[in-house]
Amino acid sequence: MVGKTEAMLRSGLQDNFRLVRDSGAKRRRVGLVRSSNECIGDFESTEEAFCRPDVRVTIWAVCIDPPFAKLNRDSWFAKVVVMSERSPEQIRDQIRELLDSLYRVDSGRIRATLIRLLGDFDLAEEAMHEAFAAALSLWPSSGVPRNPRPWLISTARFKAIDTLRRRARFDASQVELMRYLEAQASSAERSNEEDSLEEQGLEDDRLRLIFTCCHPSLPPEARIALTLREVCGLTTEEIAKAFLTTPRTLAQRIVRAKAKIRETPIPYEVPTPEELPERLGAVLHVIYLVFNEGYSAAAGAEVTRGELTGEAIRLGRLLIELQPEPEVLGLLSLMLLQESRRAARTSPTGELILLENQDRSLWNREQIAEGVALLEKALKSRRFGSYTLQAAIAAVHAEAESVAVTDWGQIVALYDRLAQIQPSPVVQLNRAVAIAMCHGPEAGLAQIDAVLEHGELANYYLAHSARADMYRRLGRTAEARSSYEKALALTQQEPERQFLQERIRQLK
Repeated sequence: MVGKTEAMLRSGLQDNFRLVRDSGAKRRRVGLVRSSNECIGDFESTEEAFCRPDVRVTIWAVCIDPPFAKLNRDSWFAKVVVMSERSPEQIRDQIRELLDSLYRVDSGRIRATLIRLLGDFDLAEEAMHEAFAAALSLWPSSGVPRNPRPWLISTARFKAIDTLRRRARFDASQVELMRYLEAQASSAERSNEEDSLEEQGLEDDRLRLIFTCCHPSLPPEARIALTLREVCGLTTEEIAKAFLTTPRTLAQRIVRAKAKIRETPIPYEVPTPEELPERLGAVLHVIYLVFNEGYSAAAGAEVTRGELTGEAIRLGRLLIELQPEPEVLGLLSLMLLQESRRAARTSPTGELILLENQDRSLWNREQIAEGVALLEKALKSRRFGSYTLQAAIAAVHAEAESVAVTDWGQIVALYDRLAQIQPSPVVQLNRAVAIAMCHGPEAGLAQIDAVLEHGELANYYLAHSARADMYRRLGRTAEARSSYEKALALTQQEPERQFLQERIRQLK
């Protein structure tokens, strides 16, 4: 085997991995490494480790023992969990980074599945956090499970059972639920659930949870707030910004909505085809708000939150499979067309880039093509609404070669139609900006002033930023600076703040 490896080395194949041996050990052990400090395998023989054609032999020290070097034989070549030769503290830090990533990407799905399994929002939340804590404690010594998400779900369920056992000592009403969960867990063990959880349709759990949170018996504001908090993991502060209200008010809505779901009780299920039409509007609104938060984050160090836009698009696709209504098509079209510009919206160092300055060669043409195709299908139905009209506006931008040749007249006409079916101050603000591009900053400023006079957008930083831009283009420097300063005081997103600060500096 070694001779074969050396021959392959002499042939000059790519040095992606190296086989290493400890020739002084009583029992030969072979480690698969990428570099002098990174072990990605430790096997009993070269034959077991040598599963790739692009390796070479070198003499090196013994790599750390398993569990960190783990062979996964689910393919024709070896897959191994990459762990380095590190101190216990460094290994724990690596596990913490992995769990942070899992929490950021998968906590929403895990929470949704636990709510289905446990039937209680708060118990599911508590159990999920205990499972992540258990992983941080156990994985550094036991190794990372082959399927981390099912492990976390299974562990959380047992943590919930432990919690109910403690509660049952003082509250007899918890005994029945505890016994039900124990029977459920016992059945899952017999069927080896940890290996099969991923195959049981858990991708739909978040969709089920959205429909539960958007049940008609809940007030409209509570439906959306609860879904953004429980399904998508937005903080109360982030949701409050989306609603232009206070975190305290939002928290109260969420608490009351959870109580209503528990006491009614509201079933955790996707509605029947007969029930779907009355439930669809609130769900579309939730997905729309999730996408908006990802497209332009309310706060933080980045303009976008790709995990949220990606999740909204995924939920939109699931919804189309369930109910391919024109407005569902329109919403997915809108999200794809907006998401297509993400790579061009910030510089490599994270600075905000306005539409007029974006490198359009960076726009994702596949997403644009899919978005336009969905839009055309929705428009042909003649039953479209606000999401389809917004997608049409986005399509005009997507198909224009530059801001200068954009059909702003068509965009104004689309906003006119949108304002008829969905009147709102934000629609009027966007229409005002389009009028400025079509008829000049003086006309746009008059429209923006009229919108701000109503007071509903007094704390909306984009309204003051838009007004500042009109003043700047008209040469009214002092008024432009004052409006930029108002906008700066109202935003917590760091790239937006840097952009506004630079505008103010340029006007001094």
